[in-house]
Amino acid sequence: MEFLGQLQAGWHNGWLLLVTFYGLFAVLMFVFPREVVKRLYDRTGWTRRDYLRRLVAVPIALSTIGLFILLPLKPGIPSFWIGMVIYGAGMIVFNTALFNYRDTPLDRPVTRGIYRFSRNPQQIGMILAFLGTSFAVGSWLMVGAIVLMGFGAHARVLAEERACLMQYGDAHQEYMNRIPRYFGVPVGCIPNRSGRGSS
Repeated sequence: MEFLGQLQAGWHNGWLLLVTFYGLFAVLMFVFPREVVKRLYDRTGWTRRDYLRRLVAVPIALSTIGLFILLPLKPGIPSFWIGMVIYGAGMIVFNTALFNYRDTPLDRPVTRGIYRFSRNPQQIGMILAFLGTSFAVGSWLMVGAIVLMGFGAHARVLAEERACLMQYGDAHQEYMNRIPRYFGVPVGCIPNRSGRGSS
């Protein structure tokens, strides 16, 4: 692992993993019912602050993608294989979450499948895929950038939780009380609508 690594255009760079991630996502968005895609991108309930946070996160995300395009994959170092395992786990979590999302009736919160273990598996899967790519290119700077992206994703998660509470009310509150926001985080540490920890 290096701090950044040597930037160079090439056919065996980190962009291959990004194209795989976003390519599969694009295919699923094309074949999923239009109502499901619309629900996935619904911004009802977002505040101006939510949009500003998202706007701040965009340059970090674009810079990260740009660097992945110029950083070669390094199959000769141990971190490459660690990264590929993390990337594979992220792909499985992300795409499983999308199918669980698709299979949930539109008038109910998504609580089945992988959503029984985390309220936000799509965000977790995406961050894992990007983190795995960072290890595969052997760059500590990229690992740090993905951690920053994770904080940006958290701001989006908070906005989505408010929107779900507005749309599904007590059904979503009960789900929030039972299921952690992220894998491995005890439910009692997660604030509910009133700001107090769930119990």
